[in-house]
Amino acid sequence: MNMERRALFGALAASALTGVTQAQDTAWPTKPVRVVVPYAASGGTDILVRAIGDAMRNTLPQPFIVENRAGAAGVIGSEVVARAEPDGHTLLVVVSTHVMNKYHLPSMPYDAIRDFTPVAMLTRNTMVLVAGANQPFDSLTSMLAYAKANPGKVGTGSTEALSSFIGQEMARRAGVEMPDIAYRSGGPLMNDIVAGHLPSGWTSTVSAMPHMQTGRVRVLAVSTGTRSPFFPDAPIPAEQGVRDFDLSGWVAMLGPPRMAPALVDRIHRTISAVFAGETFKKRLLALGVEADLRPPSALLEAMQRDDRIWEAASAAGHIRPQ
Repeated sequence: MNMERRALFGALAASALTGVTQAQDTAWPTKPVRVVVPYAASGGTDILVRAIGDAMRNTLPQPFIVENRAGAAGVIGSEVVARAEPDGHTLLVVVSTHVMNKYHLPSMPYDAIRDFTPVAMLTRNTMVLVAGANQPFDSLTSMLAYAKANPGKVGTGSTEALSSFIGQEMARRAGVEMPDIAYRSGGPLMNDIVAGHLPSGWTSTVSAMPHMQTGRVRVLAVSTGTRSPFFPDAPIPAEQGVRDFDLSGWVAMLGPPRMAPALVDRIHRTISAVFAGETFKKRLLALGVEADLRPPSALLEAMQRDDRIWEAASAAGHIRPQ
């Protein structure tokens, strides 16, 4: 066989192998897809992922199984995915404190950016300050005044590092003492708000929305510089005397490290099709979810930007390890 024919057969073989590899990468899913939510059931992230799973039921040839693996601020469930096979059948949905945790926790078993593959930004996560209707304050301004007159008596519930930081940053700027009270998810936090066991708390719009028709919960403020479309009557902090306060998070889907780009693209296109559906859009609106679908590259940029923000906050002493 002459050199030209050998080169031709070699190129054809390489091309065939590449085609087989790409076909394997995009032939997804070939078995049930396990989506790990590293937080307790009934919280905002869990509700969102289950809504996505419901929308995919008639789209995927395999089940979309949500698995709650709560603990250690999301670290326990996230570590499961960081060690999983990169075949697209084990995925992770986290909130933005996935990045913040390394500045909030004493140690981490993985790198939040390097040890995961970005798949899709899903939503913007505006936090809302909620309080029971029986509390002696009905606005952020009156809550801060009450907290100043009663040091340590107005605790603010939180469910992860971001809501904890928002509550403590608000207290720091206002010069008041408001202890942080940690919850495993937004469901239990909201239940205690409704029952009157917890004075106030920062949680997602998704966690707060189901309780707004009870008349037993008030939204005192949002965490951002613009009003939320889901709670348009809730003032922003700047309207209540706390200037330049604009903190929000996101919810995103990640995979194990070293996932093939073709496979990531296949999964992202599947998620995009779900988000484009009118029925799904209406469900997100009813749930109080602000869709913010972005590709893997934009998610990676957001994670890297957040890492710089939290690194600076940590250096300034505004975030301390637990």
